[in-house]
Amino acid sequence: MRDTMLRKGENASLTTAPVMLSVSVRDTASDVSALLLGPGGKVRNDNDLVFYNHPAQDGVSVAGSVVTADLAQVPAGVDRLVVVVSADPLRPGTVFTRAPQLTVTQPGSPVLSFTAPDFTSGETVVVLAELYRRGDGWKIRAVGQGYASGLAGLATDYGVDVEAEPAPAVAPAPLLAQQSRSTASAAATVDLVKVERLAPGLLAPARKAGEALVHRGIASRRAAVYLILDHDHIMEELYETFAVQAFAERVLALSANLDDDGAVPVIFSSGRQPFLEEIRLDNYRGRIGQLHTQVDWGWGNVADAMRRAVSHYQESGATDPAFVITQVGDEPWDKSEVRSLLQNTAPLGMFWLFVGFGRGKLAFYKNLNASASARFTNVAFYDASRNPGSVPDERFYAGLLDAFAMWMRP
Repeated sequence: MRDTMLRKGENASLTTAPVMLSVSVRDTASDVSALLLGPGGKVRNDNDLVFYNHPAQDGVSVAGSVVTADLAQVPAGVDRLVVVVSADPLRPGTVFTRAPQLTVTQPGSPVLSFTAPDFTSGETVVVLAELYRRGDGWKIRAVGQGYASGLAGLATDYGVDVEAEPAPAVAPAPLLAQQSRSTASAAATVDLVKVERLAPGLLAPARKAGEALVHRGIASRRAAVYLILDHDHIMEELYETFAVQAFAERVLALSANLDDDGAVPVIFSSGRQPFLEEIRLDNYRGRIGQLHTQVDWGWGNVADAMRRAVSHYQESGATDPAFVITQVGDEPWDKSEVRSLLQNTAPLGMFWLFVGFGRGKLAFYKNLNASASARFTNVAFYDASRNPGSVPDERFYAGLLDAFAMWMRP
């Protein structure tokens, strides 16, 4: 059997046989641990943190750099297992720079491997992978999410009480470099204390989004961010692989810089009445997966979803402009209605960014401003590729913000 390399965001099926997850980290003293999570994405109690001082719990054990999960023995109340590697807290100033590697082995199955991305923002904890239930079986997803806020940040996200880590005598080198980039950048970036408190896992992308706003001269501007998600059948695999979840998380991180309410209204575009909910800093983990299962698969009824966003914005009484990030996976069937909505919402202060990813045709959105005689001043298109999770934060936020910043600037 040939080995399988997983990329960030990809998943693979597992059997119920015991699975061994071996972590390898170069040049960084580190510890490996695992978390057992309930359906709400939180531990049931503090015993669900499995580490060197509590090496076994409900079929999951940790020995050195290896996590072993006997999936048949994991209780029904455990929905997910999370594999974590953390820099040694007894060595102040230690951060991850080189990519941690994960090797997954099961009897009778091909070996799976995943190399997380290199880190540049002073990350001291990395969530390498999630094992999660799917029907009667289990799957594994490559995550590679870094935390610059250490074990305390991880604990906040997953509901664990941990002792405070020793404070470093000096700031880690990558953080010093980041802080010294420019005084203007530091002065203009919004306060991300709320992100650090409620969603420390989003702190790194929120900082990148803040830098992107600074570089485009709109760091002091505010906007109400909306997210419309295509729920066409063509998108099913991208929901399954958590690509849509990852996309929504990066939008939420951007919103934290533009709107301080910590929430983004999410509208699912399907064949029936658009479904509106929200993703927040305090509930974002797994949120898209929880919501989209309540929505029927449709055929990309984008115009209805756009109308729902317009109504919500007008009813909210907001005075800041609206930045409506509309993810599209294929051509709309209601093209004339979409054009009419774009034209009619320009005076309302609504900017529409169509973000294409998936396997469908997107010529309509790409060509909205192709004609010099029928240009929309409040519309842009960004092709995020078939896997937006593979696009680095800096390039991703440039794609989201370049046209919006030009529209925002007086």
